[in-house]
Amino acid sequence: MKLTREGLKEKEVWRAKGYRIPEYDLEKVVKDTKENPYWLHFGAGNIFKAFQANVVQNLLNEGILDRGIIAVGNAESIEKVNRPHDELNILMTLKADGTMEKTVVGSVVESRILDAENIPEYNRLKEIFTKDSLQMISFTVTEKAYSLVDAAGEFLPAIADDFEKGPEKPKSYMGKVAALLFYRYKNGEKPLAVVSMDNCSHNGDILHNTINTFAVKWAEKGFVEQGFVDYINDKTKITFPWSMIDKITPRPHESIQGILKKDGVEGVEPIITARKTYIAPYVNAEESEYLVIEDAFPNGRPALEKGGIMFTERETVDKVETMKVCTCLNPLHTTLAVYGCLLGCERICDEMKDPQIKRLVERVGYDEGLPVVINPGILDPKEFIDTVLNVRIPNPFMPDTPQRIATDTSQKVGIRFGGTIKAYRDNPELDVADLKMIPLVLAGWLRYLMAVDDNGDKIELSADPLLDMLSPYFAEIKLGDVEGVDEKLKPLLESETIFGVNLYEAGVAELVISYFKELAAGPGAVRATLVKYV
Repeated sequence: MKLTREGLKEKEVWRAKGYRIPEYDLEKVVKDTKENPYWLHFGAGNIFKAFQANVVQNLLNEGILDRGIIAVGNAESIEKVNRPHDELNILMTLKADGTMEKTVVGSVVESRILDAENIPEYNRLKEIFTKDSLQMISFTVTEKAYSLVDAAGEFLPAIADDFEKGPEKPKSYMGKVAALLFYRYKNGEKPLAVVSMDNCSHNGDILHNTINTFAVKWAEKGFVEQGFVDYINDKTKITFPWSMIDKITPRPHESIQGILKKDGVEGVEPIITARKTYIAPYVNAEESEYLVIEDAFPNGRPALEKGGIMFTERETVDKVETMKVCTCLNPLHTTLAVYGCLLGCERICDEMKDPQIKRLVERVGYDEGLPVVINPGILDPKEFIDTVLNVRIPNPFMPDTPQRIATDTSQKVGIRFGGTIKAYRDNPELDVADLKMIPLVLAGWLRYLMAVDDNGDKIELSADPLLDMLSPYFAEIKLGDVEGVDEKLKPLLESETIFGVNLYEAGVAELVISYFKELAAGPGAVRATLVKYV
């Protein structure tokens, strides 16, 4: 069984192995999409293959859409995965009930390399950008791709170089995107939605700021006219909608590779890239997925709402994101990460079999988070948490680890817990003193920073940009010796930068310290504390 358009002609062979295959005229869709593309996507990675591409696949099968997507990626991924398989991809949907759905996705009809030095590739992208039919370009490239400056606030070398040399042959990722938008401007100022689908707050504004900075810098140096800056800022021409995305797509898992090989699918071995990432002609993902987009498309858009993608006002997108990040998902993940590391858990899903941890995340979500959630209307917060705790996290086929989720926790606790603390503090109908579990999570993170598990054994802390700053606070704190921790940790608990609020001023610090002392009382104290309070 070859994952190619020719191989797919053996339809019954694929179906006999349980694979859903494209039910539409693939060749016609390819032809029509190339001639009149409506959607170009940058960042053809796992989440795109598992989510957006599959939505379009379903709508093609139903006859609701008649064209697919053109994808843009790096040379290694395009040349080693996409093109050898004629752009086809296998989606393995791992359901919580133990079943698996196998789908050959054919909605990506063409892939291109984003390289201004590669004339054929770049010229094809220029051609696409001149098309009247093009309605949107979208991105899943991570927040890092939008960055213009380094930690010192200086423009990154490739960015600075692009500013100096103009849009002819840019080197930076977003410099190339800005240059392609300039090409669209030069060819009739055609309207377009520029949609970030990356998992970061107010992503549309971040993307707009990046592109606009290129336009302004190039205009200042005379590379482009002021009209291009105006074009980027004219919402009747170009929009930068906000969006919220939520779907877990771990790296290609060896167990899935084994299933594919057993089925007889050829050439599915993952490839380790030069950047040490895993790419493969298949992707494994959970069943649950959410994509909410601000409905601001000046050139129209495909009917993606019929495939489950939600379109709404900007304010609602903001409410959905806040619901997810501050109460209904991300704080629960951090809770599981911290205590999972301390208690030696190897998989997130296994933690939901632990009665104390399970009860802890339930109380963080239902008891302490829900009272301050603003219901966005488009999604019900209670139902969202229900799905997270009963379906998503317990899914045994999702091989996620506490150690991975514990990465960069110092960058997360302020957003994930600080907002809830402030909401209780500022609402006259609520009382900060009622918060018992969130302080226990914060204390658990401090206990984790001792780099010792509940057995008293050393553990390796997950990567975090503030570890060098945080570790000295815990250098002299030992299990069973918590003398003077109040003074030692006070500067840390006062940090609004980390916690989003001064925990002393908020009236939470004393409880956090009290919990920490109990958690650090000796081997087994983490478990004993959870049993006592949860």
